Amino acid sequence: MKKWAALVVASAMLVTAALPGSAGAVSNAKQAEIVAGVSFREAPSTSGGFIRYLKKGETVTVISQPNAYWYKVRSAKGDTGYVSAQKKYINVSGSGSAGGSAGAGQAPAVSKPATGGTPSQQAQRVIEAGMKYLGTPYEFGSDRSTTDTFDCSDFVRQAFLDGVGLKLPADSRSQGQYLKNKGGVITDWTKLKPGDVMFFMSYRGSKPSAYAGIDKSTARITHNGIYLGNGKVLHTYSKEAGGVRIDDLANKHWEYRFLFGGSVL
Repeated sequence: MKKWAALVVASAMLVTAALPGSAGAVSNAKQAEIVAGVSFREAPSTSGGFIRYLKKGETVTVISQPNAYWYKVRSAKGDTGYVSAQKKYINVSGSGSAGGSAGAGQAPAVSKPATGGTPSQQAQRVIEAGMKYLGTPYEFGSDRSTTDTFDCSDFVRQAFLDGVGLKLPADSRSQGQYLKNKGGVITDWTKLKPGDVMFFMSYRGSKPSAYAGIDKSTARITHNGIYLGNGKVLHTYSKEAGGVRIDDLANKHWEYRFLFGGSVL
């Protein structure tokens, strides 16, 4: 896998390298089945326009594979778009789904996370773990025992659990308190490091003036995500947004809503 930094600098277009042994395209169109609900997008990126969710059991035709993370597919309805190439979402020509014998609704088996390393190496593993879930559908109050859907804090928790074996508290406010108890809280998001957790207040509008005069030291946490560096955050916040995705922070409501962040490692 290319370094996570390359993923971020590419403006959320992820990597463009093909899978090993592939020229970046599926030579012959193949039939595939959607294994779990997943975002259907207009481009091979989380910034691509959200078309709809493909539902479990739908059949699609794989047209090509533009990079290691996405398939270009045609749905049974005839519309064309892009879907995550993760086996937990799509079974191409009987290749099987991720998770082995795990049944529906069960958490898939994951390899034991690597331990040790420098803080930056650990942060890289967390980011790589989180990137695997791009496009995973959003569900408020998602089941913490599965990876079929996520809400914001569930996603952050799973990325750290998969990446470094750290089991954070289950909700965003408890995760925020966990960071405060560790110390090292940062209130200027431009000083965060990749892999730091970011905490946000409720949406009040798209302009800075909507947040003027608010005491952010006492504002309630309503959202969190993982800082990628280069002004980008990896997170999930609504069904309409298409699930786990990458967003820019600067001059957006995310910047104005930011409360604090820092490393939980």
